[in-house]
Amino acid sequence: MSDYLALLMFPALLAFIIGGFPIAFSMIVVATIFGIMQFGDAAAYQLLTKIEDTASNAILAAVPLFIFMGAVLERSGIAERLFGAIHLWTTKLPGGLGVGAIIMGTLFAASSGVVGATEAVIGMLAVPVMLKHHYSKSLLSGTICASGSLGTAIPPSITVVVLGPVAGVSVGSLFSGLLIPGFLMATMFLIYIIGVAYLKPEMAPQVEETDQVPLGARLRITLVALLPTLALIFVVLGTILMGVATPTEAAACGALGAILLSLAYRNLTLKVLWHAAIRTMNISAMILLIVLGGSMFAGVFFAAGGMATVQSLLLDNGLNPWMVLALILLITFIAGFVLDLISVVLIIIPVAMPIVGMLGFDEIWFCVAFLVVLQTSYLTPPLAPAIFYLRAITPAEVTLKHMYAGVVPFIVAQLLVLALVLTFPGLATWLPDAMSGPSWK
Repeated sequence: MSDYLALLMFPALLAFIIGGFPIAFSMIVVATIFGIMQFGDAAAYQLLTKIEDTASNAILAAVPLFIFMGAVLERSGIAERLFGAIHLWTTKLPGGLGVGAIIMGTLFAASSGVVGATEAVIGMLAVPVMLKHHYSKSLLSGTICASGSLGTAIPPSITVVVLGPVAGVSVGSLFSGLLIPGFLMATMFLIYIIGVAYLKPEMAPQVEETDQVPLGARLRITLVALLPTLALIFVVLGTILMGVATPTEAAACGALGAILLSLAYRNLTLKVLWHAAIRTMNISAMILLIVLGGSMFAGVFFAAGGMATVQSLLLDNGLNPWMVLALILLITFIAGFVLDLISVVLIIIPVAMPIVGMLGFDEIWFCVAFLVVLQTSYLTPPLAPAIFYLRAITPAEVTLKHMYAGVVPFIVAQLLVLALVLTFPGLATWLPDAMSGPSWK
């Protein structure tokens, strides 16, 4: 097979996806066809080896555990209790309901790591309340989509758990590298909502409190709802960042912690466990099959000489390193329109990481920038997955036009964070360096 013929794997993959084949099976089929063309019967051994590598990857064991933790938090009513506690304190702020939704998104993202679950939970809790108080439908839509998307940029993120082994970098270092950009993004979202509510109060009317909750009761409700959630976040994220636990061990502790929280709140039932288990099985099977397909696809592409061809095309045409980096991020942004987040990671990262290393860029810094771009594409019309999630849980009066208009300011905020990360690499590298970057992959 010609080295340039290996590049045909990408248009072949796109043709299968456009034809309606699931992304995982599309990657497996393309890898099998091109593998047989290049290596004949030996391709079978190479592809079977990828199955064993994926099945024996200890880091990927964290995926179902994080999903189960998020599913239990979603099903057991803990999210509703947390949203109610946050709402007690944000009601009097300009845009208080929107502010509460962003804070809820930040906390839920930091305790579950599942993007779709975060948006679905927040949307089901906040949308009816925001509509009742006559919030602008565009502001409402943008707020829910943005708060749900924080699950990509705030650890622990399922996308990061998959990205780390594929990129060959420490998951712990990626988590710590994401912390500052992720919380900076959430802060910008809050500033925008408060600013809009202050300048245009008709878009976010002040909520009139019919029953004033005494300060003592507020504190009690907040402590009961917030402290256990913060403890769960510390068990999961704190132990990873301090190097006490691997991501898989922390995910197991988080799953157990979610069950204990549900038990403490008297919300743990067989029905809750059953639905959480079924959701975990469905999502885990989908993600891990995509990981397997991506591993097969990347293995054949590398062995067929495609990586060397891509490197020569990018590096031998007079492009300076920053132009090459911009091109990689642009391809990532476009790919995020048509593929799910995990698929983009598995297709782009194996090709991009060797080039990034050759150009002398910091790998953690690049991965953080990559994730910010991925999150931005997740939110960007017309094919924004965040909007499709929202469409499924909102009444018909909230139209796609409202959603498309609502996400634009939040996309601008994300692009501003990307510009800051690219301009000031320390935003992504300082914390991993300061914590000496946990060594496990």
